[in-house]
Amino acid sequence: MSVTAKNDRKVCRAYFGKSYQHPFNKPDDFGGADIKFPSKKASIYYGWVIALLGCLTVLGAHGFGRFAYPLLLPYMQRDLNLNYFQMGLLATGNFIGYLIMVVAGGVLASKYGPRIVISASAVLMGASMIWTGLSSQFEHIFVARMLTGLGNGGAYLPSVVLPSIWFPSEKRGRITGMVVSSASLGFALSSVFVTSVLSAYGMTGWRYCWHYFGVTLLVIAAADYLFIRNKPESLVETERAEGSSKGESDAYSPFKWNLVYRNRNVWFVGLLFLAFGLAYSIYLNFFVAYLQALMWPENIIALIWFMIGALGILSGFAWGWLSDVLGRKFSIFMAFSTLFTAFLLSTISPITHGLYCSAILFGISMSSIPTVAVVTAGEYVAPTLRSTAAGFVTSLFGVGQLIGPALGGYIIDSTKVFSYSFLIAAICSFSGLIGALKLKNPKKSENMGIKILLYFYPYFLNKLERLHGCTKRFYSATSIETV
Repeated sequence: MSVTAKNDRKVCRAYFGKSYQHPFNKPDDFGGADIKFPSKKASIYYGWVIALLGCLTVLGAHGFGRFAYPLLLPYMQRDLNLNYFQMGLLATGNFIGYLIMVVAGGVLASKYGPRIVISASAVLMGASMIWTGLSSQFEHIFVARMLTGLGNGGAYLPSVVLPSIWFPSEKRGRITGMVVSSASLGFALSSVFVTSVLSAYGMTGWRYCWHYFGVTLLVIAAADYLFIRNKPESLVETERAEGSSKGESDAYSPFKWNLVYRNRNVWFVGLLFLAFGLAYSIYLNFFVAYLQALMWPENIIALIWFMIGALGILSGFAWGWLSDVLGRKFSIFMAFSTLFTAFLLSTISPITHGLYCSAILFGISMSSIPTVAVVTAGEYVAPTLRSTAAGFVTSLFGVGQLIGPALGGYIIDSTKVFSYSFLIAAICSFSGLIGALKLKNPKKSENMGIKILLYFYPYFLNKLERLHGCTKRFYSATSIETV
């Protein structure tokens, strides 16, 4: 290696830290810990196993535990003679459990590790789903649905956050988006599966669906417990060395958790997430009713809903990749701009083409903020507190989802006009659009282009020097000496 290349490596070590290794290892962005990312010789990086388990858990927790419920509810109503108030209570119980655990789950994952929290929550979900299928009394089903919500919140959030510890910052958005998009895949699979089971078993088919979903969650829980690792080995060794001097309990003390709740940037991301949750829930709950009020055919409405779900499968990964390339701040701005356009079209354009465009734009951006906001909040704090930060901002997202349907329904009942509720959603998205401009970029996202250039500069310089040497030898071998 040339002297110039060696000097350039020294420059990069001064920029990145003493633990800089080129071209496949680099220090973590927090604390200088040297996390070993995949090298050329590694066959399969274990972080991909963590990401795959996250996809399976989110698919089961959200896709089967949450999105399958509206499909089964009409059959449960007829078989159990439930009224609409009781149906609403079942949905409320599930959401209350989810909202409680989405906060507590992040804190518990930070203290006891994601592996225990994810696997235990998946077991709780599986057992409560089986109980739902066995129950015939409203009170028992209500408790079972609340337990399912608790398990959903505890399994979903740590599964989304955990891959961010295993991958460098320039890949976290894409990996998180891939995991989040598994919920949309679960939605599509559950719709096909529920239709098949109900056609085979008739009125009591909803019980078999809950049994199958419960057994699936128990299998996923076993896989999570066996194969999930909380963090890379190199980071464990670094924290163990630090823990011997600072004390083991200090890493998870309440004073450390206050670093999340007192962080203004985390609060700002949470408020943006709340605005998204309010607007998102209004559109999601009343768009189909709006199309039915316009006398659209049921098959067309079903096709539009399937299209939204299909676009949502790619939405999370696409927005995660965009946030890695263009930065978190600009990605949040673009996401709110797309959502604002979708909601505004549903407000001012009751014609067919306008509503089609509205549905397409919503499907493209429905997983955008849930992907980018969780990653952004985690990058404002230390790695051990990322689950807590993600749980905090997701709880504000839940508050928005709690307010949105009630507010939108009240406006529709009072005015008999759907467009006014969509206008509220558009206003919330516009406020998020403006707020994104005020958002402070995480330190990881600042000067990313410079970091990439410095990172790969010695590698490309070495290649150029070798090419220059080959060129000189070629011309010296083919040159004609003149007398």
